Amino acid sequence: MKIKKDDLVYIKQNLAIEPLIDNWYAWPHIVSPATAAMNIKDRHLKIMESYVTYPSLHAKAVKNPKMLGGPFIDYEGERVDEIEGLIKATKTKCAKLLNLREDIFYLNKMLQEHAEGYALTELYPKVPESLQGMVELFYDINNRPSFRFFETLLYETEYYDESLQSINLFLVHDDDSRSFVLSTPKLPSEGILRIHIPFRSQEIDELFAMASKPMKYGDILSKFSLNEEEEALFNTFFTTEPPRTYKKYEGEGVLTRYFGHACILTETKKTTILADPLVSYGYEADVSRYSYEDLPETIDYVLITHNHQDHILFETLLRIRGRVKNIIVPRSDGGSLQDPNLKLMFNKLGFDNIIELGEMETIEFDDCSITGLPFIGEHCDLDIRSKLCHMVKFKDGFKMLFAADSCNVSPKLYERIRDIIGDINVIFLGMECHGAPLSWLYGPLMPEPLDYDKDQSRRLAGCNFDQARAMVDVFNPQDVFVYAMGLEPWLKYISSIKYDEESLPIIESDRLLEYCKTKGIEPERLFGEKIIEYQLEEEAVTV
Repeated sequence: MKIKKDDLVYIKQNLAIEPLIDNWYAWPHIVSPATAAMNIKDRHLKIMESYVTYPSLHAKAVKNPKMLGGPFIDYEGERVDEIEGLIKATKTKCAKLLNLREDIFYLNKMLQEHAEGYALTELYPKVPESLQGMVELFYDINNRPSFRFFETLLYETEYYDESLQSINLFLVHDDDSRSFVLSTPKLPSEGILRIHIPFRSQEIDELFAMASKPMKYGDILSKFSLNEEEEALFNTFFTTEPPRTYKKYEGEGVLTRYFGHACILTETKKTTILADPLVSYGYEADVSRYSYEDLPETIDYVLITHNHQDHILFETLLRIRGRVKNIIVPRSDGGSLQDPNLKLMFNKLGFDNIIELGEMETIEFDDCSITGLPFIGEHCDLDIRSKLCHMVKFKDGFKMLFAADSCNVSPKLYERIRDIIGDINVIFLGMECHGAPLSWLYGPLMPEPLDYDKDQSRRLAGCNFDQARAMVDVFNPQDVFVYAMGLEPWLKYISSIKYDEESLPIIESDRLLEYCKTKGIEPERLFGEKIIEYQLEEEAVTV
């Protein structure tokens, strides 16, 4: 039924927003100008040029489960002319970013060749013009030369180009139809509406506020400049049927719900906290899950553990931006290429409610506190500081730890932390202990590729059994939940993970589950959805 302009309407619960930069799915490393420059040249253009040369190879690889997450475009070997056109357009529209990439690599090479331990003053004039006034040169304590960006200045140049930003709007009907987002550019397709607006646009918030607050269709239509064909598709995104009414938690304890992957919603009577938001859309499916209808109208605090695409999902964050009071991100202002500043990035994208939290720092609220704990490993041994575990402490001293992908490679670290903060009641622990090699995510940033064996040894891996057992032993929890495994089918487009019983993360997490049982703990590897209520003065009660 066609919606009329005077109809009071809501958006449909399965309406997706897909943020794009230069026709590619937006994730943090293509927002920050320096990392965007690297990824456009050494990820996007390489994949597209390979597809034009070997389209049938890509079509075959995409169908092979062992190739999930590989650099293969999912257009069945077709639409080659469009990909060729996208290559040409990228080289034109992103010419300045591509030149920036060359200048960054030139600067690095110049320092390696000419910085020999003497004062760096004479090298500043040799910095490429595009980087003049935007970098500081330095030595580390081993006299190895390097540089850092003044990121705030970098965002104020032509290298941060909002004209490259757009959004796709479409209805999601299943878990399988979306291609892996880091390998396939987004070409025009049936049922998908492309709107060219910056991510900071207020119109995005107004549209998605209609998940629970109706607006006249004509009023929301007037916010966007659409032709007749586009308006016909836009019209299908709305319904006159109200959504379910969200029931606020009014208990005296803590209500915790698992939304999939590393996304946990924790509620008390006064406070709502959402960790690493990644939420499924509402549609009929075989695996039960919570969706956007199951989020509260106001979210007091969003916690971001680290800067990976499955933990900072702009698709979810843009959809809920209007209902989030504060976003807590790890503090990092070093200006290194591999570790963009998250607060600055979020601010540029229209989030003006960002709080930075450092290691062992605590923020106090009415009925809880949040402490940032060191997050170690999982970043391929690169110097990356934008990562935190979060300990949430409620009244009566009840504590939860969201450890995400932290890899306990140095057990003594958490022993020292335990001496300060004491035991933890509930641990959420990631055990994706195989992970992709360094080159899969950080390869475009490397001036020289690593040797194969070194690349394979430095992985995006969470805890294995021994590392996870050490955390359980040191913190003495009453509940242990294994999460952040990428198990849910609706995550495939972002995680590209598919396990079987022989997969190492399944084997290792099974071992942890059995070990916990020997200690009198009833553990669980989370999947789909989970709800548990903790009465703070009593035993935990599973709902």
